[in-house]
Amino acid sequence: MANKRELERAELHRTIWNMANDLRGSVDGWDFKQYVLGMLFYRYISENITAYINEGEHEAGDKDFDYAILSDEEAEVARDDLVKTKGFFILPSELFHNLKLRAKDDPNLNETLETIFKNIENSAQGTESEDNFKGLFDDMDVNSNKLGSSVPKRNEKLVKLINSVAEMQLGNYQDNSIDAFGDAYEFLMGMYASNAGKSGGEYFTPQEVSELLTRLALVGKTEVNKVYDPACGSGSLLLQSAKILGKENVRQGFFGQEINITTYNLCRINMFLHDIDYDKFDIAHGDTLKDPVHWDDEPFEVIVSNPPYSIRWDGDADPILINDPRFSPAGVLAPKSKADLAFIMHSLAWLATNGTASIVCFPGVLYRGGAEQKIRQYLIDNNYIDTIIQLPDNLFFGTSIATCIMVLRKSKSDNSTLFIDASKEFIKITNNNKLTKENIEKIVGIYESKEEIQYVSKLVPNEDIAEEDYNLSVSTYVEIEDTREKIDIKVLNKEIEEIVKKQEELRKAIDEIVAEIEG
Repeated sequence: MANKRELERAELHRTIWNMANDLRGSVDGWDFKQYVLGMLFYRYISENITAYINEGEHEAGDKDFDYAILSDEEAEVARDDLVKTKGFFILPSELFHNLKLRAKDDPNLNETLETIFKNIENSAQGTESEDNFKGLFDDMDVNSNKLGSSVPKRNEKLVKLINSVAEMQLGNYQDNSIDAFGDAYEFLMGMYASNAGKSGGEYFTPQEVSELLTRLALVGKTEVNKVYDPACGSGSLLLQSAKILGKENVRQGFFGQEINITTYNLCRINMFLHDIDYDKFDIAHGDTLKDPVHWDDEPFEVIVSNPPYSIRWDGDADPILINDPRFSPAGVLAPKSKADLAFIMHSLAWLATNGTASIVCFPGVLYRGGAEQKIRQYLIDNNYIDTIIQLPDNLFFGTSIATCIMVLRKSKSDNSTLFIDASKEFIKITNNNKLTKENIEKIVGIYESKEEIQYVSKLVPNEDIAEEDYNLSVSTYVEIEDTREKIDIKVLNKEIEEIVKKQEELRKAIDEIVAEIEG
């Protein structure tokens, strides 16, 4: 099975890579990705709704039924029912497969696509799924000059794009041993995150880091009520819980908020590509720190997040924030130039009593003074920090800094904090370091057992942390192994003595030879 999975994955990645090289041309990589993902999404929901309808009809006895060849008039009668169950509706003539058959002969292909995307979006209008479909195709501007300088040139690119997406070997997505649509999505994200440096890296947490964060938050759980990410980006962290537990074991679904409109759209697309139904996710657009949307959905049993690193926020310039129940317990706000601990306070406030939050942090938040030190004091004095893990450097696209993970829990049994130095847990791949399955297992194993291992992990009473002025850097508590060669001075002196003695003998011998020659 594993071998089949790797072969399927390699084949899919090869197709996407060739398609990228073939199509890129005038379209910048990061923009191109949106076109591919938009078209991939369109193909996915077309096949998804077709398979759903066909399966129902085949089970009812009509073995030859195929929704794709139905007339639009015949299909219309099922519209309301489908919007209720699937959250959207697509007419047979507007299915991806049927559009592809007509695309190369359609001089108005750009307008045709625009109409289809509007129709899909409008099918959800006024229904429960409206928010999940609204503006989903906005980033796929089929009239953009980025595709070409004239309509024929743009349409030529669109035909290429449609045919390439059609040729992708996605098979019947339910029979695949890989999550083909989701995997294609993640490969594209990774490909462009690594190529686009910072502009891509902001939106992307490498899959292995996502897996580690999520496994830490899921220790001891086989099912959870809800998963939340306050800075959810394209949603890869949220979806790890579905991957690890099975989506049916995240009972009430996936919640997230994202400030960047493009990434917010990608996140909703990603939910659909991973077969998460519209009523099982709620992704919001906006600034989580100033205007959090999910007040009515908290608390959350699992929170996983890689919030933006040291961004600016209003902090104490906004008099409302110090009275906000998320931030007020610490008595002080995170500095205006560094919102990192504001995200941590927000996550803690929305964490269920039996829940776990695992959050990526940059090292400065663990040792800087001022307001940040006061917030750390609040977290330690109230015993909310479960574990701090030092990760290797160079794990993330766009930054080589060694990050950390902070694990928060509200109901701990002991009044101490575990520190783990996992900085050596990686393998090197080209310019980046990567966590392997074994690395992840080892880190999660130490976290779960709370085992103390020399040079690796230490369980520190919170009063000892207070004595260190609430410094949470792992290196303060976990001794670093001295790998330099140990030198025994007595042995060294003996060796020097021997060398001196040998030198004397050699000198003597040389003097004798010289005397003989001269004599």
